[in-house]
Amino acid sequence: MNDFLTIAGKRYHSRLLAGTGKYRDFAQTRAALDASGAEIVTVAIRRINIGQHPGEPNLLDVLPPDRFTILPNTAGCYTADEAVRTLRLARELLDGRALVKLEVLGDPASLYPNMPETLKAAEILVKEGFDVMVYCADDPIQAKILADLGCAAIMPLASLIGSGMGILNPWNLALIVDRIETPVIVDAGVGTASDAAIAMELGCDGVLMNTAIAHARDPVCMAGAMKKAVEAGREAFLAGRMAKKSYAADPSSPRTGLVGS
Repeated sequence: MNDFLTIAGKRYHSRLLAGTGKYRDFAQTRAALDASGAEIVTVAIRRINIGQHPGEPNLLDVLPPDRFTILPNTAGCYTADEAVRTLRLARELLDGRALVKLEVLGDPASLYPNMPETLKAAEILVKEGFDVMVYCADDPIQAKILADLGCAAIMPLASLIGSGMGILNPWNLALIVDRIETPVIVDAGVGTASDAAIAMELGCDGVLMNTAIAHARDPVCMAGAMKKAVEAGREAFLAGRMAKKSYAADPSSPRTGLVGS
């Protein structure tokens, strides 16, 4: 299908975005990402070397920017100032590329987003010309504010980062999808392929995941499963599901022209 995900004016075939942390080594990272089909890969600038530490293994040697869109993120930042400084550094390391993922965390236990600080950082970054994909609470009002600020994608959590609990509030995600035109990408909480499929069936434009793949017993196999789930969920959404009918049945065969009638 000619059904592309468009972020900041660039089209992508894959609606699965993947993280690069928590793998056994860089070789497993590359193998899993190849199996996932992901074109956008997110990198925690404060944890993974992409050139800021000369002489250390560089992730870009394994994931070259001419093959993947490298999406630097602010994992580990707890204030707007920290996040803005981190992404300014990332833009320098990536030759001025503007696409970034903003996340400002509220506390180290839940890793829930600090929305006041997130809004503050988003406004600064958009004004500085960044294309901001923003991790946020699954709050339709906050999501709309971020979209109105000019963020390139809104990324509500399905459940807590790394929890694998799946989509805990599908109604909120559906409200967000219904109320904004900015791409909506589920970020955090996906545990298995059915979670990814549900997100796509709700009408989300994509799914970002890391732990669900990296901590699977077989990360490469799980990456392939996630690829198929995202594709199936998207096709199901586009096809339009049948209406649910409580306490009623509808035979799949015709009622007229029966033998012996």
